[in-house]
Amino acid sequence: MKTKLPLYFLAFALISLLLGITFGLCASLQYVFPEFLKEYIPFSKLRPFHVTSVISWIILSATGSIYFFLVYVERLKLYSDRLLKAHFWIFALTGLAIYISYLVGYTEGREYFAFGPVIMIPILLGWVLFGINYFKTLRKAVSGWPVYYWMWGTGIVFMIYHLTEAHVWVFEYFRENFIRDMSVQWKSYGSFTGSWNMLVYGISIYVMSKIKGDQKMAKSKTVFFFYFLGLTNLMFGWAHHTYFLPIQPWIRYVAYAVSMTEWIVLASIIYNWKRSLPKVKLENHPMATRFMMSADVWILLNLILAILFSIPAINFFTHGTHITVAHSMGTTIGINTTILFSALLFILGKLNPTFNTNQFSLRRGLQLFNITLFFFWCSLLTAGIKKSYWMYFSKKGLFSEMQDAMMTVYILIFVFGTGLVIALCMISFPILKEFLRKIKR
Repeated sequence: MKTKLPLYFLAFALISLLLGITFGLCASLQYVFPEFLKEYIPFSKLRPFHVTSVISWIILSATGSIYFFLVYVERLKLYSDRLLKAHFWIFALTGLAIYISYLVGYTEGREYFAFGPVIMIPILLGWVLFGINYFKTLRKAVSGWPVYYWMWGTGIVFMIYHLTEAHVWVFEYFRENFIRDMSVQWKSYGSFTGSWNMLVYGISIYVMSKIKGDQKMAKSKTVFFFYFLGLTNLMFGWAHHTYFLPIQPWIRYVAYAVSMTEWIVLASIIYNWKRSLPKVKLENHPMATRFMMSADVWILLNLILAILFSIPAINFFTHGTHITVAHSMGTTIGINTTILFSALLFILGKLNPTFNTNQFSLRRGLQLFNITLFFFWCSLLTAGIKKSYWMYFSKKGLFSEMQDAMMTVYILIFVFGTGLVIALCMISFPILKEFLRKIKR
């Protein structure tokens, strides 16, 4: 009997997403009503809850999808079911520990990892177990790896490295020197997102090749060029986050060059896949295809934004404003989330061919998702432009006065954020319900 643990990963991923968007909605409401829940859970606590939950959604859904593809679709025998079980329970219990640490105020970490650094130890252990199981499973079972196997393996290895790198600040050698400390910290965060992009983009190529029924696209020169380009971006593209630090100019130039390229190739791959997709294949996986095409639109929108604020002269004015938040929302929700939803719907099609992936809730949910996310994204850009203008050009009034002047924009962020939450619930609930039904059987 096949293990159901990949489905547990996916169910917990969807729960994390629902928690993350709830925390995010509460945080946006505090911009409009600053006293809302402030006594119980202020913005300083809501933010780490939101960030951790959304990152968990991406990590858990990517991990569960990879396990599912190996076991259920490729029908490979895992090297060790025990390692899979240990991996799941380590992540589940660590996630619970993180939430408890936030509730009691144990937030000694930084940025994406606000929890105490000791909690990172079991997380790293989970990734090591994942890596052992992954490489041991594929080492002798598969020859001539398609690109997605390389991408997943690279993502796992670099995830271990950069999660470790993100916590070297605990050593005095790094902590005592501000420039050294910030350089390593911002580098690790940029490469951390690059690592999960390797997992997610590998999933996108896997799903596209399976829907089309053509393994050639996963072994073509174009996708391997994309793989090496993504690897270059993971290793060097982070530096456009560090323009404010006194680093060597060549690092800035390399970062600027590679940050322009990665999404262009992915957008081209998805576009050409859609053009060459036989109609019958599209009808077999209608919603998985629509979500993948939605990701292509968001790649193009965020590519334009990324090109603009990767220019040092523009980055100077956008750094630390809602423009950066808009970029984050566009990538984590617009790109990563749509790709992962496409994968989950493809998985449901494999688990239960009679499941109606073209049902009303999913179709209307996707439409509402794209509309509200676009206006939410535009509202964040507007807030960022207004704040940047106040910081660098007007130089008039207090910060509180600037905040009051932006109240209309904050209301729009909350309104469109509410619509986005409704859309994600419309999409997530039927998928989660079906996964839970399969787990119980």
